[in-house]
Amino acid sequence: MTIGAALGVPDAAFETRLRDVLRSRVEFIELIGEDLVAAGGKRTRPLITYLSAQVLGAAPHGPAWAHVVDLGVCVELLHSASLLHDDLIDDADTRRGHQAAFRRFGNVVSVMSGDFMLSRLLMLLADMPGGASLTRIFGETASVICEGEVLQFQVAAYQDYTLEHYLNVIHGKTAALAQLAARGPALLLGASPEQERALAIFGREYGMAFQMQDDLLDLAGEEAVIGKPVGGDLREGKATLPLLYLLDGPHGAEVRTVLERRAAQDGDVERVRALAAQEGVVLRTRDEIRRRAALAVDALAVFPPSEARDELERLAVREIERAR
Repeated sequence: MTIGAALGVPDAAFETRLRDVLRSRVEFIELIGEDLVAAGGKRTRPLITYLSAQVLGAAPHGPAWAHVVDLGVCVELLHSASLLHDDLIDDADTRRGHQAAFRRFGNVVSVMSGDFMLSRLLMLLADMPGGASLTRIFGETASVICEGEVLQFQVAAYQDYTLEHYLNVIHGKTAALAQLAARGPALLLGASPEQERALAIFGREYGMAFQMQDDLLDLAGEEAVIGKPVGGDLREGKATLPLLYLLDGPHGAEVRTVLERRAAQDGDVERVRALAAQEGVVLRTRDEIRRRAALAVDALAVFPPSEARDELERLAVREIERAR
């Protein structure tokens, strides 16, 4: 994604600040922090923070910009801490092409390094304008992330497949952090309640559309494109949106059986993929992704036109385009 040169985005200065915040006298913590910085990634969440701040009038190198950078760092630290914990829970081998931290250093080091990141973001928040309100929403978001992760396991264990559960799970997995990234600058910069609400809606709906698209690709995508075997959610007993649509259809009993046995039989994944195409649930899921992304775009209408608003809109439009 190409962004106008006039806009502030997470760049080398962001990476330097992230590295500084993660400094530790303990080598293993330092190494995990360095892996986080070196791995890079799209930095989508801090990008949302930067763009949201600029929608509200903050300018790179302006008086509030150092706090905007630190807020983006806090968002990335919360995300990274959750990934360290998720990799251990999921027994993952790699993260962004590198060996997962718990594989390299062990469970205790990985978990405590995640906790170290959480402690560092709390220290940053304490020194920001609106620090008390920001700390509260970071705490609320961390709670929602934890609840979403546990609820996902609970649903699979109880085989209690409902749309309400699914929406709560993906809000916890993805949308809550995007919502925090967008809403945080409003508290930092003293925005109006209307502006805060608009940015929160943008972040939530963008995050929901993003996760729905990932879930759709897991079922209906191609391994060469998504970079991993398809049907992973089926094998983990996770009822994503297209699967919920199938459960409500004429083949619901068959799909439920496959989910309950976690696609353990040969041909299970291929059968459900065929049913998804046959019953139109792929198109139905794409329609819902487009609807959510459009809600994200519409929420930004309260702000005057600007390059930063255009870039936020493009993030959501990209999900609409991915859903084609």
